[in-house]
Amino acid sequence: MQNLAQGKGKWKEKNSEKRKRTLEMLERIKESDAMKIAVIQELIPLGLKAVQDALQEEVEALAGRRYEHGKENRRWGKQWGSIYLRDQKIPVRVPRVRNKEKGEEVRLQRYQKLQEPYRGDHQTFLKLLNGLSTHRYKESAELVPEVFGLSASSVSRRFTKKAETYLELLEERELGDYDFVAIFIDGKRYAEEGIMIALGITIEGKKIVLGIEQMSTENHRALIQFFDKLIERGLKYAEEMLFVIDGSKGLAKAIRQRLGRSVMIQRCHWHKRENIVSYLSLNEQKRYRVKLRNAYNEPTYEGAKKALLQIGEELESINPSAAKSLGEGLEETLTLHQLGLCRELGVSFSTTNCIESIMSQLGQYTDKVDYWRNGTHIVRWVAAGLLHLEPRLRKVKGFRYLKMLRLRIQEKIEKQRYSLMQARMSAYAS
Repeated sequence: MQNLAQGKGKWKEKNSEKRKRTLEMLERIKESDAMKIAVIQELIPLGLKAVQDALQEEVEALAGRRYEHGKENRRWGKQWGSIYLRDQKIPVRVPRVRNKEKGEEVRLQRYQKLQEPYRGDHQTFLKLLNGLSTHRYKESAELVPEVFGLSASSVSRRFTKKAETYLELLEERELGDYDFVAIFIDGKRYAEEGIMIALGITIEGKKIVLGIEQMSTENHRALIQFFDKLIERGLKYAEEMLFVIDGSKGLAKAIRQRLGRSVMIQRCHWHKRENIVSYLSLNEQKRYRVKLRNAYNEPTYEGAKKALLQIGEELESINPSAAKSLGEGLEETLTLHQLGLCRELGVSFSTTNCIESIMSQLGQYTDKVDYWRNGTHIVRWVAAGLLHLEPRLRKVKGFRYLKMLRLRIQEKIEKQRYSLMQARMSAYAS
């Protein structure tokens, strides 16, 4: 019986503690304007009534109760204004307060807070980003008959303002906190404009959007300026890393010229294969796609290069241009083979599929736009879409081997430096 009584006592004590914490939380809500505003905007059906009560409460705190004398401030009638409930603008009658001594109006703090959209236009941004037309926004979003400010132009301005914050965030994000072991670079076209996108892979395998740059062609000078911007934001390139590219000569030249010999380049197998077979007739294309794919699937550097050279000999008699295309940058298509990591990382790093998959997901947002006004319009949408996608990106396949990738790159570069030094010494001695 005694144990039962003690148990009941503890139960009552726990309930009283819960009740006490609940009352404290309610008191904090009453005292905090920010929490009160959030609750008002969350409860749409009671919002308008709650707004008026909140404004009258602030007026009473400033000017006292109605007909009360001796206060520094006094009531000064009402005027029409507007507030946001969620992302929708609604007209309200706003009480005014005037300071008698200063002869100027006292602004109501709660009214000013209620003039900002709930969550800073985030809901409007997400609706438009996911394809809701500005011309259909009002009919799909209206909550109360009095709502206004949902015209196509006003909603577009609100989206633009929010998208600009995403672009600014992407362009100014500090990169020095990340340890990147690989970088994918590829472009996507919008109308007549091209957008270059850089995607970093951290040593833990996470995918981070480094930046975007508007450029019509992959000119190496424009790409060098793009790299300069990334370096200014803290990109660490002293550590050895792997660049995965589609095979652009201008891009490869810019990487070597700006980042020196501490990086290695892996050219995309898919782009290389398609460039080669584009010179062949339709009857030959299927056969040589299979041959090239099998050659690149060879696990060792020696086996893959031997198979590719044999294909090159065959192509010399069929189409010399295709053979020449195979020979251009051949070693850079075999970088992973040289590092001995073709089996472990070939799925993720032998092609640009990693970044092209992201651009495909990006198209779910940007492909809904029927008309691009200018380059700024494109860049805003791309930045907003990429940062919206980034938190959902999975780790790269084979991320457990990324530390080994860095180690192998370091060893390879050290051997190259040693060989170069030996060659110079031999030339000097002779």
